Amino acid sequence: MHKVFLKKGRERPVLNGHPWIFSGAIERVEDDSDSAGITDVLDSEGRWLARGIYSPRSQIRVRLLTWQDETIDQLFFTRRLSQAAALREEHLASTCNAYRLVNGDGDFLPGLVVDRYGDFFVVQFFTAGMDSLRGLVVDSLSALFPFRGIYERSEGGVREEEGLAPASGVLQGEEPPELTEIEEHRLKFLVDIRKGQKTGFFLDQRENRLLLYSLARDKTVLNCFAYTGAFAAYALRGGAKQVISVESSRPAVELARQNFALNGLSVSDGELLKADAFAHLKHCKNQFDIVIVDPPSLALKRADVLAASGSYKFLNLHALRLLKPAGLLLTFCCSQHLSLDLFQKIIFGAAVDSGRKVQLLKRLGHPLDHPVSLHHPEGEYLKGLLLNVLE
Repeated sequence: MHKVFLKKGRERPVLNGHPWIFSGAIERVEDDSDSAGITDVLDSEGRWLARGIYSPRSQIRVRLLTWQDETIDQLFFTRRLSQAAALREEHLASTCNAYRLVNGDGDFLPGLVVDRYGDFFVVQFFTAGMDSLRGLVVDSLSALFPFRGIYERSEGGVREEEGLAPASGVLQGEEPPELTEIEEHRLKFLVDIRKGQKTGFFLDQRENRLLLYSLARDKTVLNCFAYTGAFAAYALRGGAKQVISVESSRPAVELARQNFALNGLSVSDGELLKADAFAHLKHCKNQFDIVIVDPPSLALKRADVLAASGSYKFLNLHALRLLKPAGLLLTFCCSQHLSLDLFQKIIFGAAVDSGRKVQLLKRLGHPLDHPVSLHHPEGEYLKGLLLNVLE
């Protein structure tokens, strides 16, 4: 076990429960400072503060797991996973069989994401520290839950920054089929666990899709960045008059077509378009009652925020121009590097440049299976606004 000693006066965030310790706050590391693993954190005078996982190549050198002197073993993970599962079972089990079981820092398990798709679990180890404990995680999952398979999808920028190669494949049980069927609010969707975006489905938009369902009756809807058609399916089931979905990925378009058929929803070729959403918004001549703008993250790194701000403004400027009077815009940003305050200012700029008068009806965000720790506001990555165009 490592021992990390903080510089004098740098212990306050730890005492307040923030889970991250940056390299600049560390005075020295005892034992092997080049290997990932469990570490104790002590103040400058050697007083024990917390225990976490150490990542030697990350700017976030330590991510804290506990502020109690407890052993980090399978019993620890079993306890944390049980707490996370109890929350989801109480509030979600009656409406869906696919949800996020572990949301990293939000469930006080930094660097770990576990998504459940029916009988399959998809696990992501994002940091070197959590990756070093993968055996404990998998053993705890398999001891707690019945399953057909536990599948790994560990990839992305955070792993790269920590010197970890992408990793995917079966960890226990069966390999997922090419497509896995899930159910959500009485709608069914086919999910590509092995190759789809994120872990195959945007679980974090569940409640925002349900909001659209409640708004869509007799409306015309433009659904940008449609992926596999979940927002569109909710709008159609909610009684929308017409839904046009725009998606640039051919496999996603084909899977959207299958999802519509699976739910008995009729969609013509002209209503499911393989096209670039940026170009479509710019050149579209029609007007709509509702426009949805839900792009992938446009700011993967902090250095991307300036360029991303311009892209978000472009998308929302053209979306606002396409709305009828009293039309609704559901617009989203899923980058943790771009704050809600900045996102709202960008949309304000788009509203001014569009010449429209716009009301903010509701701020949108994570569903309850994507909790955010109050001690770690950086975990609030999904930001959304429901806007009404007055004139």
